[in-house]
Amino acid sequence: MTEILFLLLLAVGLGWPLGHYLARVMRGGAAPLDAVFLPVERVIYRVLGTDPATGMTWRGYAKAFALSNLVVGVIVWVQFMTQAWLPLNPDGIPNMRWDTALHTMVSFLTNTNQQHYSGQSQLSYLSQMVGIVGLQVVTPMMGLAIAVATLRGLCGKPALTPTPLPHAGEGLSSPSRAVAGLSSPAHAGEGLPSQDRDLGNYWVDVTRATLRFMLPLCLLWSALLTWQGVPATLEAGPAVAPVDASAELKEQKIPLGPVSPMVAAKQLGSNGGGWYGPNSTVALENPTPLSNLIEMLGIVLIPVAITFMVGPLTGRRRLTAMVFGTMLLMSAASTGLSMWSEAHSATASDPAVMEGKEVRLGVSSSALWSAITTQVNNGSVNAMHDSMAPLTGGVAMVNMLVNAIWGGVGCGLQQFIVYLVLSVFLAGLMTGRTPELFGRKLEAPEVRLLALLILLQPLVVLGFSAVTLAIPSITGNSNPSFHGISQVFYEYTSAFANNGSGFEGLGDATYWWNLSCAVVLALGRFPALIVPLAIAGLLARKRVAPESRGTLHVETPTFALTLVAVVVILTILQFTPALVLGPIADHLTLAQ
Repeated sequence: MTEILFLLLLAVGLGWPLGHYLARVMRGGAAPLDAVFLPVERVIYRVLGTDPATGMTWRGYAKAFALSNLVVGVIVWVQFMTQAWLPLNPDGIPNMRWDTALHTMVSFLTNTNQQHYSGQSQLSYLSQMVGIVGLQVVTPMMGLAIAVATLRGLCGKPALTPTPLPHAGEGLSSPSRAVAGLSSPAHAGEGLPSQDRDLGNYWVDVTRATLRFMLPLCLLWSALLTWQGVPATLEAGPAVAPVDASAELKEQKIPLGPVSPMVAAKQLGSNGGGWYGPNSTVALENPTPLSNLIEMLGIVLIPVAITFMVGPLTGRRRLTAMVFGTMLLMSAASTGLSMWSEAHSATASDPAVMEGKEVRLGVSSSALWSAITTQVNNGSVNAMHDSMAPLTGGVAMVNMLVNAIWGGVGCGLQQFIVYLVLSVFLAGLMTGRTPELFGRKLEAPEVRLLALLILLQPLVVLGFSAVTLAIPSITGNSNPSFHGISQVFYEYTSAFANNGSGFEGLGDATYWWNLSCAVVLALGRFPALIVPLAIAGLLARKRVAPESRGTLHVETPTFALTLVAVVVILTILQFTPALVLGPIADHLTLAQ
């Protein structure tokens, strides 16, 4: 309990100022350290060929997001398949097979970091540093940019660029001006109906968030982890003799590399993919109790900071309280159930449950990590989730099905907005009023998009799980019983939630798993980001209705509880059969 409270206090204490700083960065205008960052930003804008004073509609913003992902994805995919011929490969790592390279590229491009490979033996230093860490830094900021643009559309707040002229288009231009002086009139986001709004400049949002927020944090976390003993070197690992002289292995090579920068990026960016295959269970990647705390804090810090960013960015201070309070309530319930399940449930005393756990860290720390890494779309582990008590694994699955307890950087807030809009729609139906969000009516086009997104999760996750379990030759699970169902269901749930953790008893390094998971990864990432942006873009075109006595206020405890009920009904009840056949049946079997 002490560790949980201390972690929460640190996250809130650091997240509050970070959230306000992030809001200032994303609003534009004068900001701290402009003298350092502005010259670098101007060079980046010239290379990208973008005018930072040119805004975008939601369509233009989405197209820029898709284009950046396509270009970066192709480059990284090619790098993985040619790494043997590239520099910084002191251990002579061979090229990656095309399907494994494709899955790895899509996995890291979608901010998921689901690993069907072991990094220390299948990726060169260059692939780790450029392909993996590069995506771990940039892709969270892409998601954050989309979330910020969505908030601008929903709340009608000024973007980084000036108010556009009254015409629709993918790019909305205005006279160029100094980046440091970007501002917008107070009426931005209002105006004529059926007019596409300026939601900001995608390239500016990603650049500012990366340079001014993500990279400085990664540098700090990397220094802290190096201080704790996480390797940070470009030299090849040493070869040592095994301690047991009678072992058949006469010499063992210790894999090293620039590990601490990757671990910093993996935790802060809700990424999760480790330098080593067993992730933060490896002593080199997580050597001390303090490094364990630093890494857990890194998992939750930016998602908490983003909740504190919402109020200052939108001008709706009470919205921050509603978002933070709702997420905190769901987080407390999930964490408490995980800790109880792992320490006090009927299966917790089974000696087999200790397999796969680090005794130097302890059961409670393993359970806490498993809770927060799935509440956030992080997916890193300090114990094997396949070895957790069945109900602990079930809680992890529910966390990923909800996908908005804290959520990943940007994408967690997007999923929360989906639940918010749906709750407003249902509340409007129950009260017999036309649903409105922030004074703008929810109508058929927005509801159709919302329904499409809500139906996508069960269709994809349950559909792929059913196909995989129906064909034993492609399943690859190590347990044919209820736990085997959990292994398959967990893998697709993790992929769709952009989490990346897994039940590692699954043999997933096959063509079927690589290709099917690549599809699920993409379907779980891009619609979940773009559809809420489209809804916000459509709402931004509408006039704001004057507030009346019948206006639904979303920044209230009553509405927050309504939202939680919607989350429970949508994400837990509809997956109850799968959970009963998997972790619940597994628990009942072991508890007999």
